[in-house]
Amino acid sequence: MNKGCLGIGAVVLVIGVALAMWAGGIYNGFVTQDESVKNAWGNVETDYQRRNDLIGNLVATVQEAAEFERGTLTDVIEARAKATSINLSADDLTAENMAKFQQAQDELNKAFLGRMNFLQENYPQLTATEQFRDLSAQIEGTENRINVSRNRYNEAVREYNNEVRKVPNNILAGIFNFDVKEPFSSVEGADVAPDVRGEFNK
Repeated sequence: MNKGCLGIGAVVLVIGVALAMWAGGIYNGFVTQDESVKNAWGNVETDYQRRNDLIGNLVATVQEAAEFERGTLTDVIEARAKATSINLSADDLTAENMAKFQQAQDELNKAFLGRMNFLQENYPQLTATEQFRDLSAQIEGTENRINVSRNRYNEAVREYNNEVRKVPNNILAGIFNFDVKEPFSSVEGADVAPDVRGEFNK
């Protein structure tokens, strides 16, 4: 083998190593940002689960403290069951799945606020109980935490999606199955957490 062939081989090897390092760097960047999205989504799920648990505790408190028709909380109980039944993996954050998740959470929020307002009007003695006041305050605080977590998740998704959609990153993203992830879409009033305590004190 002559020196010319050796020289060409060396150049090809150097180019191959450089390309491998370049691709590896981009891949590692995808992994880092994908993990950031997963972590942010985990925080969103944790905060929603906290709200679901608090609502469950508040429902139990109401059932113990008030004399009323059991059907009063049916909407809240059913909406909570639906919301907790939707488990969305961080690897499957598509527009369709996010819409289902968000719809279930929104339905729970509407049912909860509506039924609690009804109870406030018909059973004012409930607000006098310490446990009821404490749980309602915790739910209000959790709504604020959910809003913060959603914003942080959307920021992580924005950074991730920017990387996987850039040229030539998008080619490698397709090869390694790093798909675009869906952010939370803005809904009316999403920028303001519901004033749960205000609903109780009307």
